[in-house]
Amino acid sequence: MVNQESVLAALRGVKDPQTQQDVVALGLVRDLAIEGDRVAFSLVFTSQPPQSRVAMHSMATKLVGQVPGVRDVQVRMGAGGAGGQAHAHGHQHGHGRDMTTTPAGAGRPAPSPDLIPGVRHTIAVSSGKGGVGKSTVAVNLAAALRATGATVGIIDADVYGPDVPMMLGARGKPGMFDTRIIPVETHGIKMMSIGLLVPEREALVWRGPMIHSFIQQMLKDVSWGALDYLLFDMPPGTGDAQLSLSQVIPLSGVVMVTTPQDVALLDVRKALGMFQRLNVPILGIVENMSVFVCPHCHEPTAIFGDAGGQRISQEYGAPLLAKIPLEPETRVAGDEGTPITLRHPDGPQATAFMGLARAVERRLEELGPLSSLPTIR
Repeated sequence: MVNQESVLAALRGVKDPQTQQDVVALGLVRDLAIEGDRVAFSLVFTSQPPQSRVAMHSMATKLVGQVPGVRDVQVRMGAGGAGGQAHAHGHQHGHGRDMTTTPAGAGRPAPSPDLIPGVRHTIAVSSGKGGVGKSTVAVNLAAALRATGATVGIIDADVYGPDVPMMLGARGKPGMFDTRIIPVETHGIKMMSIGLLVPEREALVWRGPMIHSFIQQMLKDVSWGALDYLLFDMPPGTGDAQLSLSQVIPLSGVVMVTTPQDVALLDVRKALGMFQRLNVPILGIVENMSVFVCPHCHEPTAIFGDAGGQRISQEYGAPLLAKIPLEPETRVAGDEGTPITLRHPDGPQATAFMGLARAVERRLEELGPLSSLPTIR
């Protein structure tokens, strides 16, 4: 039987890197609730920097998960004043508290439209399959929207492969002001990524509750200010990040990225089905790497097949927003930290991404405000 004492004993193994005091002694543990084999609590931070918060959250989740009898750990990260004594509420039902995760479909709270009140549109850039250039599309769509004069932010939600900092040439760590995280700004785009908080070569081994908590923190604890668009570069597939995001905020819509070949379309269909189940509007399809034009003979070659994006567009009744050509300079631009839309604004890639930005704007106008919050059907 899981009890309060065993959970607190585990949490005493979580040390603040700066003070080397444990989180229980510091009074950072709040709202501890134990329900059978489920444990939920908050870590209410004071002056700890973002990287310490992430490390302490990760260690707390790991150590409590190792307590005999515990099967599910839910950790919420928050901010407060100077900590008092730890509050332990064993066997409570958490009324009025934020629970970081629950099993899929099991009474999750409704998404909060007020979590980021200054943001007009929230757009997920997703794909069913890795390797289709999703992050490249997300970064260049952000740059293209910014080029229209809009205020733009991007969250790198791909915690297992956080590439956005490199692609945007971001350096340094985010700051803190009044217990809130200040996003890094580069090329006029506000950006947050776990890649800014952990060493470059460090692999993150995170389970669902940790991903959910990270997404919540990137929204609730980051000072985004007023934005026209907040983009989310999602990990590939149909996993915890997609489910968590769609149930934390009401998304304006999702842009699905694919390459033309059938093996990519197979996975995109699964991702589209997932977002439909979650009642998230499909803004449209982006066919990336659609054609390669030889720089010598200027002959176009459909390396990954032809018309795959059009087929999936017709199949799901979602518009084909853009066909992005395959071009080596795009890779160079991403490696060097200046998106191709900004590096060569008159080139064919930039033209395609600017067309994508305009198509997304039109699609959002067509869909109008959300008529209902996303729910699992």
